[in-house]
Amino acid sequence: MKRITLLIAIVLLAISGCRNSGTSETKEIIVFHAGSLSVPFRELKDKYEKDNTGIKILLEPAGSLVCARKITELKKPCDIMASADYFVINELLIPEFADWSIRFATNEIVIAYSEKAKYANEINSSSWMDILLRDDVLYGRSDPDADPCGYRSVLAIMLSEKYYKMPGLTEKLIQKNRDYIRPKEVDLVALIETNAIDYMFQYKSVAIQHNLKYIELPDEVNLSDPSHEGNYSSVSLNVRGNKPDEKIEVRGEYINYSMTIPFNAPNHDAAIDFISYILGSDGLEIFRKNGQNPLIPFSTQQPDRIPSELRKFLPDLKDIK
Repeated sequence: MKRITLLIAIVLLAISGCRNSGTSETKEIIVFHAGSLSVPFRELKDKYEKDNTGIKILLEPAGSLVCARKITELKKPCDIMASADYFVINELLIPEFADWSIRFATNEIVIAYSEKAKYANEINSSSWMDILLRDDVLYGRSDPDADPCGYRSVLAIMLSEKYYKMPGLTEKLIQKNRDYIRPKEVDLVALIETNAIDYMFQYKSVAIQHNLKYIELPDEVNLSDPSHEGNYSSVSLNVRGNKPDEKIEVRGEYINYSMTIPFNAPNHDAAIDFISYILGSDGLEIFRKNGQNPLIPFSTQQPDRIPSELRKFLPDLKDIK
């Protein structure tokens, strides 16, 4: 009898142990982010998790417009959305799904390629248009309806038509090699590395992170310089909005990334802390190391809605409690 009682006790302890082991204290931070943030965000994740036991960061890269639609159309839970364009959050999420965003980084459009690309020894900032239009050259770009790099590539082509005085350049380039349009800019990297295409419109940071060669475009074209804002805004195109039949106009503007915490964030406080880490000195160093310049000073178009814990990162708000 004593032996049976002892066995029952052992079984009950084992069951109790299993139940306790299933009760995890781990908090998950779900991050939807632009594909071009993949490398720095993986590094941010690894360092933050190392210093914060009990936190698991789940990264979901996609084109920024796709990230927004996961929230607006699919109603997927998300703690942080980091977009390659503040416009996406402001236009598609605010005010129904979020109420603020902070601009935190910048970039520029380049022509990236490998040393095996056709005419790699000829291409430069003056000849790239002619080389991309050659029949034996293949080039790629990302989808304007899914990815800010996609519509920025088209805007850069439009600006190039004006800058280089080449009427018809936009139409010729956007109609060429349409089989090599991909959902997000980082999807193009594999096409370059396997020599499936010769060139791609790409962010400078992505080219640097993947050790690719690249041609820098003039500031009047590359969407990197706020002093050329007037020229950038002279071109525009329509992209898909929150619904398949909805279109929104995107005007040329200097590149600025932004992030927010949606209303449906399962772990709001943990998300605040991770954003504080991203905007802090360690986070900014990770961005610089990966060829992506922080947008200093950080800024917002919703100063009255920024969470109190994040106001210290915005010069005009740091003294507001």
